[in-house]
Amino acid sequence: MNGKGETIRSPQPNRSLQSSMDAERTPMQPRAGGEAAGADGAGAPLAGNAANSVGEHAGGGRRTPMDLLNRRREANASPVHEVVEQVEQEEEEDQWGQALDQAMNYELRVMAGNSNRPLAEAIARNLGRPLMEADVRRFSDGEIYVSIKENVRGKDVFVVQATSPPVNDNLVELLLMIDTLKRASAKRITAVIPYFGYARQDRKCAPRVPISARLVADLIEAAGAHRVLAFELHAGQIQGFFRIPVDHMYAIPVFVSYLAHNVFGGMANPVIVSPDAGGMERARALAKRVDASLAIIDKRRSGPNVAHVMHIIGEVSGRDCIIVDDMVDTAGTLTEAAGALKANGARRVLAVIVHPVLSGPAIERVRQSCIDQLIVTDSILVSEERRAASGNKIVQLPVDELFSDCIKRIHREQSISTLFA
Repeated sequence: MNGKGETIRSPQPNRSLQSSMDAERTPMQPRAGGEAAGADGAGAPLAGNAANSVGEHAGGGRRTPMDLLNRRREANASPVHEVVEQVEQEEEEDQWGQALDQAMNYELRVMAGNSNRPLAEAIARNLGRPLMEADVRRFSDGEIYVSIKENVRGKDVFVVQATSPPVNDNLVELLLMIDTLKRASAKRITAVIPYFGYARQDRKCAPRVPISARLVADLIEAAGAHRVLAFELHAGQIQGFFRIPVDHMYAIPVFVSYLAHNVFGGMANPVIVSPDAGGMERARALAKRVDASLAIIDKRRSGPNVAHVMHIIGEVSGRDCIIVDDMVDTAGTLTEAAGALKANGARRVLAVIVHPVLSGPAIERVRQSCIDQLIVTDSILVSEERRAASGNKIVQLPVDELFSDCIKRIHREQSISTLFA
């Protein structure tokens, strides 16, 4: 009350905005009893309502990873009206999410470096957004120059950059892009790393050597990244090197989809083979999903990129073998493992590898080996010329849908672990 006994009411500056939003509210944002749904009946928890509407299928009705990765195949097999209804529902969710982002000035942006531009473009296309306009180039002396050509203040920016060969150039490029976004006042910066370089140097395996993976993690964090989205790290403990949140993606759904529809039909009693003890977890995960048996190769290393097969644990004679590993570098270990399997009576040998580094003599080794098919992802791009030089043994699977779905979930604060359950 004032001195005259009159009641003074506080202004409601957001009332007109809330009223206009109420008038445009779609059926996906129902009000309890016909009124606004919120924590206290007011319009404050608008973001929570949006998150619920977008993620309402995260439970029993949510699509599985196989469904996400085989959308086109399922569309052809499903009744037309069900497909149309699903597409319309997804479009409605995306429209509501984008409208909410604009109202909160928290729109999703995708920025790309030069390490794997086609993958970044595919991710942005799946998200329905163009790549950010930026200039990432080199001066004549080799220094890297980064300039962003659009406003990113308050935005949620995902930087897609693999630290693949040339490792040091791509790493510095990633650090400079993150620093540029930080100084341009981006609200959140997520480093999307399809391939994490220096991952094999994750411990002190000898006196007076660095733990390079930890140093790279510190550099990314110091540059200003708020979180990391990594794809198939060489060792899971690398997540602990960061003091910021790390979301870890797995390639298993991509491989399961391809093997189930293109390979297993003509295979004889397949067996999943781990090339060493460290890869058992990955091999076991694939074997479980495709209902295949498991074998392991016992090997010894005499130096970097040098391995010697000792013996094979498991039954491989007369069977089709699928070697599973996280990366193929010089292909020495892979081709020697394939030769050992053949020597023990394997019928066919396929290899399922996540990251095709393929440095040095790798392509020639693959061409001359007894490997029938080398199946990899496009976390690192393999050119048409190199695939042809391998004797057309290399099959590269796209992972852009997996990345875009994870990015969308991170932006909307939803769980990504359900994609890999």
